[in-house]
Amino acid sequence: MKKLLIVSLLAAAVEVAAQTGNSSEPVAYVGGEICNPRLHEGGFRYAIGTENIQVLRANRTHPEWAEGTGFTYNHAPNLTYWNGKFYLEYLTSPADEHEPPGMSLLATSEDGRTWNRPVVAFPAYEPPKGITPPEGYTGYMMHQRMGFYTAPNGRLLLLGFYGHSGDPFGKGGIGRVVREIKANGTMGPIYFIRYSSHTSWNESNTSLPFYTKSKDKGFREACDALLKDRLKTLQWLDEDRGLDGFYTLKDSVNTVQATNYYHRKDGKTVALWKWSYAALSDDEGASWSAPVRCPTLIMAGGKQWGQRTRDGRYAISYNPIETQPYRYPLIIITSDDGITFDSLGIVHGEVPPRRFFGINKDFGPCYVRGITEGEQQPEDYNMWLTYSVNKEDIWVSRVPLPVRTTWDGPVHDDLTKLPSQSPVPDWNVYRSQWAPVYIGDNGEGLWMKDGDRYDYARVIRVFEETACPRLSLYMVVEQEQDEAFEVDLTDRHGTRALSLTLHKGIIEAQYEDGHRINVGSYTIGRPFYIDVSADTASGYATVNRSACPLMHSVKSMERLSLRTGAYRNLPDRQTPNQDRQTPLALCDEPCQESAYRILSLKTFPSSGE
Repeated sequence: MKKLLIVSLLAAAVEVAAQTGNSSEPVAYVGGEICNPRLHEGGFRYAIGTENIQVLRANRTHPEWAEGTGFTYNHAPNLTYWNGKFYLEYLTSPADEHEPPGMSLLATSEDGRTWNRPVVAFPAYEPPKGITPPEGYTGYMMHQRMGFYTAPNGRLLLLGFYGHSGDPFGKGGIGRVVREIKANGTMGPIYFIRYSSHTSWNESNTSLPFYTKSKDKGFREACDALLKDRLKTLQWLDEDRGLDGFYTLKDSVNTVQATNYYHRKDGKTVALWKWSYAALSDDEGASWSAPVRCPTLIMAGGKQWGQRTRDGRYAISYNPIETQPYRYPLIIITSDDGITFDSLGIVHGEVPPRRFFGINKDFGPCYVRGITEGEQQPEDYNMWLTYSVNKEDIWVSRVPLPVRTTWDGPVHDDLTKLPSQSPVPDWNVYRSQWAPVYIGDNGEGLWMKDGDRYDYARVIRVFEETACPRLSLYMVVEQEQDEAFEVDLTDRHGTRALSLTLHKGIIEAQYEDGHRINVGSYTIGRPFYIDVSADTASGYATVNRSACPLMHSVKSMERLSLRTGAYRNLPDRQTPNQDRQTPLALCDEPCQESAYRILSLKTFPSSGE
């Protein structure tokens, strides 16, 4: 009898320990989808209506078109919203990670979709006269795990961390700095708010005063409030492990990096870190469970971001693959309770060529962050994220809520009726600075332009999954250049079932073996239709009354992709990441622009259903 009781108790203990949501597994992804490493999109569905917006396009030879420095390593952006404006801070250095002179820049936007030119937020560190870097260090750099803090008194603080180049952590650190962003957009003086606990830096041997020397009482009060906030300051942990006991998290083996946190509906605080680590706090960060790796959150060192969204649900965004140099795609998973996540969708599925080599410039969209819990939120019904692409360009994404990955019912989108420059409801948009996508004036519809040699404009419309899609696309080719415009019908994994090219007045179905079939024609400047009926069972499609075989066999189709350039699958997981290369030819110069207008899209019930 005793043995049976012991066995029962052990079984119950194991069952409790295995329950998702406790300290042994604070969060879990239960959708079961695994990334296809051969595809930039990973083989996943899209988070419908997401808009990818390029904030900064690095430019070495024309810095006046970028941020003024010509630096090509741009990374680790942070985002907040305050008094009706978005603020985005990111790191920059000449070419390589942790290279001097590193600094932080600040960009602003009224709506999150149009961004002002970045300005210097924290300049390159200049030590006092006679102070030189310790042995083994060659210069100074800016680093940051936290960018912004809105204090209880309403002040907005901007933060960063000065350290020595090569390794700003631990003994390589100097200290955290802070300045205020004023309501008129100006920035106050820079102060240290905390020195590294691993070193002996202080006010006597650094070039900036300590914040207590400020004559602004409100600023000092904002800094005091931040220093007392255990959750906000936990974001500083891996730059300074707190040998003085400043942090309450006990991470004896220094495993966690890049803190992010949110509160679950049950009141517990979830902390998330790189490499799938998570922990729980029952007392607002006064104590923490031991950080553990959540086995269902597959990721490497590209950061993860979790938050409660404005629709009352939860979301985590990350790169769902364990290969460190290849960080794509960027995805989102959602949850009702902040514990069990499902419904994986793509936020950013594009990997353009890396134009400039740099040490540790990993491929893809990574180091994602959103607006930290407790900060002001925009009034719109979106989740806003920021990240770098190839550690070279800075992007933001606007993810409509609630997050959806499938579409029900017909599509009847008349894009000529949308207001000028407005977002495009239910369309996924990928737009860079030299390949803009926007709603034009006076009923012009959706413009897709492309003046970039190494990138393209792209839009995607998800429709109801069907084995026999029927649709009608109405558009205008306004101006062509060397590359063809491509129209793809794909399945849920992004497999191209039908791929059409539009170039020099001819519409062709293209195939991977190089052969093409003429399926129609058009005239520059005149609207025309592309009517498609397809049947996955027979493997054929009809395009404007011309029959052609499908490009690839699929079970069903569910999205239309329009692209101003050719389909790409490079770089891939075999593309060397650290082989030195010269900058891509003419990558800092725009090329002659192509231009297209999308007027409408309709889908129809399938004749086979």
